[in-house]
Amino acid sequence: MALNTIIKSPLALAITAALTTTALPAIAQDEAVKIVQSKCLACHTEESSKAPQWSRISHQRKTPEGWLMTIGRMQMMHGLQISDDERSAVVKYLADRQGLAPEETTDYRYAMERRLDTMEVFDDSQLEEMCARCHSGARVGLQRRPAAEWEHLVHFHLGQWPSTEYQALARDRDWFPIALNEMVPKLAKMFPMDNDNWKQWQAATKPNFVGEWSFAVHQPGRGDGRGVMKVEQQEADRYSVTVEGQWADGTPLKGFGSAIVYTGFEWRAQIDLGGVQMRQVLAASKDGMNLSGRVFETVHDERGMEFSAAKATTGNSQIIAVYPQNLKAGESTEVTIVGSGLKGRVSLGKGVSVEKVLNRTYNSVTVLAKAAKGATTSANGVSVGAVNGGQFAVYDKVDQVKVMPAFTIARVGGNGGSTPKVQARFEAEAWGAGADGKAGTEDDIRIGYLPASWHVEPFDEAAKADNDVHFAGRMNAASGVFTPGNAGPNPERRMSTNNAGNLKVVAQVQDGDQTLTGDGQLIVTVQRWNDAPLP
Repeated sequence: MALNTIIKSPLALAITAALTTTALPAIAQDEAVKIVQSKCLACHTEESSKAPQWSRISHQRKTPEGWLMTIGRMQMMHGLQISDDERSAVVKYLADRQGLAPEETTDYRYAMERRLDTMEVFDDSQLEEMCARCHSGARVGLQRRPAAEWEHLVHFHLGQWPSTEYQALARDRDWFPIALNEMVPKLAKMFPMDNDNWKQWQAATKPNFVGEWSFAVHQPGRGDGRGVMKVEQQEADRYSVTVEGQWADGTPLKGFGSAIVYTGFEWRAQIDLGGVQMRQVLAASKDGMNLSGRVFETVHDERGMEFSAAKATTGNSQIIAVYPQNLKAGESTEVTIVGSGLKGRVSLGKGVSVEKVLNRTYNSVTVLAKAAKGATTSANGVSVGAVNGGQFAVYDKVDQVKVMPAFTIARVGGNGGSTPKVQARFEAEAWGAGADGKAGTEDDIRIGYLPASWHVEPFDEAAKADNDVHFAGRMNAASGVFTPGNAGPNPERRMSTNNAGNLKVVAQVQDGDQTLTGDGQLIVTVQRWNDAPLP
């Protein structure tokens, strides 16, 4: 699980900001090479001046965040003197020249997108025990090295952290020989420096980002929204961005900012969205017709939204989102379909009639929909003319409610300290029984998110005895947003401990005359001091 202690220092924050700093003039590629030669060759050696090639540096491939962390480590641990502008130029050069192909990042994008409640699961238990016990496994999965470089990394870990062999999941085994003789060949095979995906991506035509993008967003505790993002090129791989749209309740969704693209598809932007500074961490599809990822507050990465977009251009007809996601039998509501090139008749599937088209543009269509009184629970496909996509559920009753996420954390903060509180956000996901009529089986039908009433309870007897519900924080009953307590010792608690806690999160959904509940677990813990770009 990516809940590791991960450096919240001014330098670390500056390093992260460098990913989206585009106001300064772009430095040409040959200038970036000169920076490497002047700043790095005091320790690294030049292997070839033609390519060029440098020891260690030229034998790794990483994401932009990975290269940022490398340079940041050189600054903090080895005294590298480099300006913000120079650092940004080197990251851009290395990420383009030695980045990852789209296929190589797919399974680990949660780390770049700051989804810090992700439960990591790997088929290889040795990878979990030897690597992911200290940092996320995604940090490993977002690197590519030959065997010799993986071996160097093992030696680096032991040299930098000599106590590694005496920590949990290390002192119970012969750690160093296992790392060298078993993990090095395994990692070289799992994450090789050279492969077909990278070769093909280097030769591929890269996406063109200029133009208008129809987008949809979803934010826990806030809901759905849509709009258009306009992208204009300023310099090579650098763009200005304007956003204009609205939330489902009609509240404006407007913003502006700048973006930079790494490796031909990795979109990073800094956006002022209604006065709040936000970061976009997105990936373009290989054909350049879609952008997807996460948008989150620069200071509070837990406050974020899902983002998906389709390029609003002739020939790109697709559906990217439908909201709301469901409708109860016998009721009617407005339904909005978001996408590109949305022309023709709207269908929300069996049991649903489209009473009226309320609004239609090239990028969205809003209709008044009604579910038949006798409709039974089903997950329907959605279409607009010849375009299919998305899902719309019709239900006669809710059979089960799940709290999403089922497990997460919040962190105390504030109280005069430098680290703010980290909230936790929950949603109530409704499910209907499938053909077998039993809830909780494999053929259950996902209905989608429904409004809920929220509260917290002690998770166990220890939490009850310590009165965690009172001290750990407060749950917003309407939104499902939990705000933790203040940081620091609390003299009102037993032994003046801090405001940590172990809580059960309970969602209550009203469906007709029945009330259904679901629950999850929330750990309220201490501040995260190390906050690297990759956890």
